[in-house]
Amino acid sequence: MTTANATASTASDPGRPVNLIGLPRAGLEEFFAGLGERPFRAVQVMKWLHHRGADDFASMTDLSRVLRAKLEEMAVVAMPEVMAENISTDGTRKWLMRLDDGQRIEVVFIPEKDRGTLCISSQVGCALDCSFCATGKQGFNRNLTTAEIVGQVRQASRRLQGVVTGRDRAITNIVLMGMGEPLLNFDAVLPAIDILLDDLGYGISKRRLTLSTAGVAPAILRLAEVTDVALAISLHAPDDALRDQLVPINRRYPIAELLDAVRTYLGKIGDWRSVTIEYTLMDGVNDSLEQAEALANLLADLRERSKINLIPFNPFPGSGYRRPTEARVRAFQTHLLERGFATMLRTTRGEDIDAACGQLAGNFEDRTRRRERYIARLKDHGVITHQAV
Repeated sequence: MTTANATASTASDPGRPVNLIGLPRAGLEEFFAGLGERPFRAVQVMKWLHHRGADDFASMTDLSRVLRAKLEEMAVVAMPEVMAENISTDGTRKWLMRLDDGQRIEVVFIPEKDRGTLCISSQVGCALDCSFCATGKQGFNRNLTTAEIVGQVRQASRRLQGVVTGRDRAITNIVLMGMGEPLLNFDAVLPAIDILLDDLGYGISKRRLTLSTAGVAPAILRLAEVTDVALAISLHAPDDALRDQLVPINRRYPIAELLDAVRTYLGKIGDWRSVTIEYTLMDGVNDSLEQAEALANLLADLRERSKINLIPFNPFPGSGYRRPTEARVRAFQTHLLERGFATMLRTTRGEDIDAACGQLAGNFEDRTRRRERYIARLKDHGVITHQAV
């Protein structure tokens, strides 16, 4: 059984066919063991799925006809369907992808000379409500399945065939920085990471696969026990008072607890690895030199194990925030550099197609009424945009 967009099937849903795209190697071995098959079948099928891009079992000619018939009855090969593609003047691509229940998510590819970064989503919407993020204002519907997460990569890889030249693969880096908080969907994200790292999957280096979190401290500790992918922390403030306003989950896991979890993670992954600190600069909110100094003091013991990524705020209607001037951004960066921190300034990419950091919105049913409140606020201010439809 195969289908173009039936993406939600999982091995733990006994009433539906299993979407094999969402099973890591160990899960596939267990699946085939249940069929009375030997473990090497998992190797064969992973190559067909992730290396050769097979969409049906009939094409898997090194499997017996009997096994292929069983798979037609018990499994599917499915991924999100691309509904729209937007291409920025800077080459960034954004896809609107439809899931089998009609919800829609967004995925972004950022091409650079020496690499190509795919930004994927982990939730339909976001369970958090960071005040400066467009995704959070759209509300939340549900977690993505492992198959839906991996399916974004599979679909993007297919869409980029022949588009990127000059290197072996179009996608060299993957970041879980799209819609959603990955660590609030831990049980689906972790097997997706396994598939993306596996040489039988997408063979992404653990240093080139980055999970970004707003700070779910207990889940960071749990993550440290099972993987060592690159970690990014959405910090955005040097103190709890401000971070409580910008990143509400800070009220549950304040900065001290978050950084303790980061230190534990760094202790598990090796002395030569570092964490990325993401800091969105908003004019008059968190971009003063005093706040740069406070940030340096906060991270003093992590100076040799961290990189600070400064992100000028990407505007969206009704946010209430503004992007700082380039002079203020550069002054903030210079201060951190003088304090000895590796500090980079993220170049805004895809802003003309609403694909920049913090701008992803998707199209889905909001179960939180957060979007309803956001739209009401836009109407109160006389703002009418496509995001308010």
